[in-house]
Amino acid sequence: MSDMLVKLYALPPVSPVLAAVENQGITIRRAMAPDKPRIVEWVKTHSSLSASGEADVCFSHTPISLFVATRGKEIVGYACYNATAPDFFGPTRVLDSEQGKQIGKALLLRSLHALHDEGYAYAIIGGVGPQQFYEKCVAATLIEDSKPGIYKDYLGAKE
Repeated sequence: MSDMLVKLYALPPVSPVLAAVENQGITIRRAMAPDKPRIVEWVKTHSSLSASGEADVCFSHTPISLFVATRGKEIVGYACYNATAPDFFGPTRVLDSEQGKQIGKALLLRSLHALHDEGYAYAIIGGVGPQQFYEKCVAATLIEDSKPGIYKDYLGAKE
């Protein structure tokens, strides 16, 4: 999977998307330290062992570089940034049963706006899965010859 580039200075506003998911009873918020064991386990179960390692790293940053989507106390999705490398977005995941409800878009925009607020002008979406989703949501563009990119020495097997 190739990487994609996003212009953080040209992001759409996050407020309308956050309002749309809040109307469905979903809260998007920055994770807190006490959330770590539950979130890392959820990521391991619903994403992969490698993604749980990346989520774990996010808790060592100040501020924590992971946003979580919840319905009450139930986790329905997450998004990491600055996990594999500085200025990288991902990994991210929304439960299959919750997809198509703008939760992924809200997590993406909240994370990318956080990167912008931290002073970055551009962000890299690493090892993109749904390319069209990122093109549509944030006008991301493919970075040529970026496969496998930073992941070339990755030790993990297919998960």
